[in-house]
Amino acid sequence: MTTVREAVFALLREQGMTTIFGNPGSTELPMLAEFPDDFRYVLGLHELVAVGMADGYAQASGRPAHVNLHTAPGVGNAMGALFNAQANKSQLLVTAGQQDRSLLTLQANLTNRDATRMPHPLVKWSYEPPRAQDVPHAIARAIHHATLPPRGPAFVSIPMDDWNAEVDEQAVAFPARRATDGLAVAGPDAVARLAERLRAARAPALVAGPDLDTDAGRAAAVALAERQRMAVWATPAPGGGRLGFPEDHPQFLGILPPAIGPAGQALAAYDLVIVAGSSVFPYYPNIPGPPLAEGTELVAITSDPDEAARAPMGDAVVADPGLTLAALAERAGDADRPAPDPRPAPEEVELTDPMNPSTAVRTLGEVLPEDGIVVLEAPSATIALRNQLRLSRQGSYYFGAGGGLGFGLAASVGVQLAQPDRPVVCVVGEGSAQYAIQALWTAAAYRVPVTVLVLHNAEYAILKRFGTLENVTGAPGLDLPALDCAGVAAGYGVEARRVADREELREALRAGIASERPALVEVPVQPGMAVV
Repeated sequence: MTTVREAVFALLREQGMTTIFGNPGSTELPMLAEFPDDFRYVLGLHELVAVGMADGYAQASGRPAHVNLHTAPGVGNAMGALFNAQANKSQLLVTAGQQDRSLLTLQANLTNRDATRMPHPLVKWSYEPPRAQDVPHAIARAIHHATLPPRGPAFVSIPMDDWNAEVDEQAVAFPARRATDGLAVAGPDAVARLAERLRAARAPALVAGPDLDTDAGRAAAVALAERQRMAVWATPAPGGGRLGFPEDHPQFLGILPPAIGPAGQALAAYDLVIVAGSSVFPYYPNIPGPPLAEGTELVAITSDPDEAARAPMGDAVVADPGLTLAALAERAGDADRPAPDPRPAPEEVELTDPMNPSTAVRTLGEVLPEDGIVVLEAPSATIALRNQLRLSRQGSYYFGAGGGLGFGLAASVGVQLAQPDRPVVCVVGEGSAQYAIQALWTAAAYRVPVTVLVLHNAEYAILKRFGTLENVTGAPGLDLPALDCAGVAAGYGVEARRVADREELREALRAGIASERPALVEVPVQPGMAVV
């Protein structure tokens, strides 16, 4: 006989999940006792940071990641990060401690009174095993839920006295070694019908979503676009947590506007729009208008049945987007229509004092290596960064698709841990940084060589922009005087610099990226939105 703890660690080892992110509490200590030497525990000083790191790690590694939370208070602290992980379709195993079984009926201190309902809207599956002996099987089931399309977090609550209970090894051997594969191509009839519509189209367009950000998905998207001479757009930025198409490709024309009316106008030039690997669409803010112009048809290809069902217009095919685009490219063949004209080169922005955010991100582009990765949480500079850098490699961009702040700084640590051979730069506003500022401690403690570029505009610029759109004046709390990210970073043990001009910024970023330690560079930028 073996203990539940031994069986669970054997299961995690079998699945290759030997990194655990967490912030331990008293209800988690029994799990962590006699921690195996071949496992790595990555400590976050707040549960939101732990989940954010696991989110970035899962996305960048392409493997499920494990995050362990304290009982009800820790799960509560983590909810905002789980909201982002759900939107990012991150394959997370989320475990949380629970009070001793003998004290649950008494609702002793730290009891999670309704453990499965607490995170329920934000996870694919939520469970508290009825017996200690069921814990290993429940964790195996959660891993399978998390990794099957549409991917997402799955949650297991575990009473603290379960870990030392005995369990039959044979009862967990089969769940530990099971493999599940949820990739499925659309049926041949569906592919044939869509190929016929594509061949008959006068001006077709492809909208590439984040679910195409795999080697196979991108290759299929590029092949289809090139063979059918399609214009290519990215799904709107708020929901585009990954890049499904190389943005330096001559047929890539830009990012769709995020609101209903403007998005419909942007697609009005096309008679057939194929949306692959995205919802239709992640709209925000509310700017009404026709979602599609008259004469424009739309077909969505998604692995998420909910995305297919909730789309406000068009037809939908539920299947793996990459596999289906590859089959469609073969069936549709080569078109003789002209390819779209390429968009202009990135604009050089006039130098100003303080620096324009577009100039700051353009300077980053001058020193970012070809294999560099950007993790972004600077809402007022999002479009400018995409337009200036035009990132092209798979896995080169991560953004919190849920829109909840706190993703960027934490996720960048997880991304760097998952991709130790690629330089990672987190571009973050000084306001956004405060939501997960404790991630700097983790970067320093574990010598994670992420570079952080703080764009300091002394305000919540994105909220002022929304205030203009929503006809709101006089709102409090939109200015951020006296924040000092470089000072805070130094206090956590991160090498930090403040710079004032473009040359200083270039050299500080170059040094940070070349360093084997975490570094932070803070630069004042003009307030307001930047889009070029």
